[in-house]
Amino acid sequence: MSLVDAADASADDAEAESGVPDAASKGEIKPPRKEEDPDAVLAHADASVPSLDEMRSALGWAFEGEEITGEVLDRYAAHALLVLDANRRMNLTAIVDPREVAAKHYLDSWRTTRLLPLLGRSLLDLGTGAGFPGVPVAIAEPQSKVGMLDSTRKRIDFVTECVRALGLKNAVPIWDRAEEHLARNKYDIVLVRAVSSVRENVRLLRKVRHSHKDLVMLKGPSWSREARAAEREAERLGFRLDTVWEHKLPGEMGDRAFLVYRAPGGHGV
Repeated sequence: MSLVDAADASADDAEAESGVPDAASKGEIKPPRKEEDPDAVLAHADASVPSLDEMRSALGWAFEGEEITGEVLDRYAAHALLVLDANRRMNLTAIVDPREVAAKHYLDSWRTTRLLPLLGRSLLDLGTGAGFPGVPVAIAEPQSKVGMLDSTRKRIDFVTECVRALGLKNAVPIWDRAEEHLARNKYDIVLVRAVSSVRENVRLLRKVRHSHKDLVMLKGPSWSREARAAEREAERLGFRLDTVWEHKLPGEMGDRAFLVYRAPGGHGV
C-alpha cells in the first residue's frame, strides 16, 4: 500500500465496483420524504449462508499480514452472517462468496481506519446499505462515533438489528436523506462507499459542505478518471483533493483507493 500525491495520479480505465448527530444520539430517527423499494427482485433468495467457521476462515485469509485482532475478525464474521442471511430476504449485497465478502466488504472498509486517525472523532457513513463501511469501522475503532445513514427504511431497520446484536455502543443508524441530515448535524468525516461518482457525491454535498471537515470516498481503480471529471466542480464548491491512498485486495480481487477531499474549513484528518 502507498500514499500517492493526487497531482501524480495516472488514468485507469477499469470500472470501479460497485459527533454522533444530535437527533440520533437521542434515539430519534428522522424519516425521509420518500422510500424506494430495495426488494423488487431478490437476487439471492436461494443462496446458502456459510458457517461461522467458514466465514471466519475467509476473513483470516483476507486479513493475512494485517495488524488486526482476532476479536475484531470474530465480530466481522458475526456481522457477515447477519448480512448474508438477510440478503436472502432483501437486496443488501451482490457479493456472497465468503472470501469476496471478507476482502471487498471488510478489508476494504477496515483499511480506512489505517488511513484516518479516528480516536474520538465523529463520522457519517453516507448510504450505509448493509452497514459498510460503518459497522467494520465502528467495531475496529470503539472510541469513534459512527452515524450510519440510509434513505431506505428496511436497510436501516436491518442495520439497527446488527448494531444491537453486536453490542455497538458507538454506532447509530439513521433513516434520513443526506442533505437534510447534514443540514442539521456536523461531523468530522463523511465516508462514502459505492454511492455514485465523485462528481455526483460532490454535487450532493454542495449545500452542506460546511457540515464536515473531510469527505472520504472509497473507490475502485477508475478513481483517477472520476477525480479528473469532477475536478473543476469540486474546486468551485470548495472541495480540494488532498490525498489518494491506493491499495490492492488479496487474491487478485482488484485495486482500490481512498480519496480524501478537504471540505471548506477542513483542517485535515
